[in-house]
Amino acid sequence: MIAILKHELRIYFHSLTAYVFGAFLLVFVGIGAMLYNLQAAVSNFEFVLGFSSVVFVVIVPVLTMRVIAEERKQKTDQLLYSLPVSTTKVILGKYLALLFVYLIPLCVIAAYPVIFSQYGDVYLVTSYGSLIAFFIMGAALIAVGVFISSLTENQGLAAGIGIAVILFNYFSVSLAEYVSATAFGTAAAIFIIAVLLGWIIHHLTKNNTLAYGVSLVLMAVTVAVFFVDETKFEGLLPDIMKKLSLFDRLDTFVNGVFDMTAIIYFLSVIVFFLFLSVQSLEKRRYN
Repeated sequence: MIAILKHELRIYFHSLTAYVFGAFLLVFVGIGAMLYNLQAAVSNFEFVLGFSSVVFVVIVPVLTMRVIAEERKQKTDQLLYSLPVSTTKVILGKYLALLFVYLIPLCVIAAYPVIFSQYGDVYLVTSYGSLIAFFIMGAALIAVGVFISSLTENQGLAAGIGIAVILFNYFSVSLAEYVSATAFGTAAAIFIIAVLLGWIIHHLTKNNTLAYGVSLVLMAVTVAVFFVDETKFEGLLPDIMKKLSLFDRLDTFVNGVFDMTAIIYFLSVIVFFLFLSVQSLEKRRYN
């Protein structure tokens, strides 16, 4: 795993990827600091992090699009399977390299609250609590990007899907106000999710029985609950969209509350999507 980590870091720092990622993140945070802390004379550095989080929509897909997709395109993933390491260690090595690239600009950003505190009252506890949440949320989005990259050998497609997924997550709370809150609308959405879940399972395992089985069971349970008590579905879809938002949970920290449930949610997203990435590589190995 260490060898894979070093290999990935050499690739990132011998190309423009790490530098472009760090530059964009620092520029956005710098603009936010100028607007809030300097121009508006606001002492809350955490507001800057809330403002800057939108940059993840672009920089995370750009950072993660090649991590596995390029290996598949160049057929070098065949070499990974011949290494005396498990698929889990391969994914972890690549993921840790991405986190290292992400951590470098954050170390620079971590100095901002201390610098600003020399010229006014800055809430350091809230600032660094928000910075921790900012890091873990970014790590969760990177895990999502790794999984998307594992699904295709086209880097452009991986980046496009990544931007769409993260953008949807960014606006999910706002969009929740416009989606159907009726029981029928929620049931229809669950049917669509069941189909998508079946497709993902089929793509990862090539097991038609498992894919169709999971989809049909989810649909059957939905129909049964709908006919027994359809009121359980009323308002469920908007509520799910709000609960799934990573960015909305960051706002809790920005507002001065250190929310451990949000941290657990971020960590759960990381574990879940890294697990899916491992399964995606395992499927290709056996094929």
